[in-house]
Amino acid sequence: MQKGMDDSTRNPLTDILGTLAGTSIQKRAISNPHVLNEAYAYAKPSSFSRGMRIDLGELTILLISGTASIDEQGNSVHVGDFRAQMRRTLHNITGLLAAEGATWYDVVRTTCYLRDIDRDYEAFNEERTAFYRELGLDPLPASTGIQAKLCRPELLIEIEAIAMFRPRAAQSQGTTLD
Repeated sequence: MQKGMDDSTRNPLTDILGTLAGTSIQKRAISNPHVLNEAYAYAKPSSFSRGMRIDLGELTILLISGTASIDEQGNSVHVGDFRAQMRRTLHNITGLLAAEGATWYDVVRTTCYLRDIDRDYEAFNEERTAFYRELGLDPLPASTGIQAKLCRPELLIEIEAIAMFRPRAAQSQGTTLD
């Protein structure tokens, strides 16, 4: 603690940044081929990872790329059915999170791209609310909904996610996110 400062005047962000400043940063691509295929397997090769894992000491951040209603072979599924595409998209993200030891409880932010926000937002919000309620998720992740032209014309929804957590091994040693 700095001279003349008590706990009520300390900035927790300064403490966190100070801790991270001396920490090595490890990163690697993440995937879960049991849930959806890899982007490089597309007919037109794509240059992105399904997600990135960043390890900062005892903190892990997952950056999940835009994920849609894609199956294990790279095919779009549930064409024309927004609600089914939404559920498959959430399923795919759940699988990517699980592959790294995370869950939706670790998700802090989502960015949701809808092909037609005027037509589909009500169904989107109903499906998302039901999904979060089923999980008992509270607090809910920060989120933004955007209308966008998606990479395939048959896709109606695509979601990016950011998760932050301490690896379970660190938690079992008494480390918490507090």
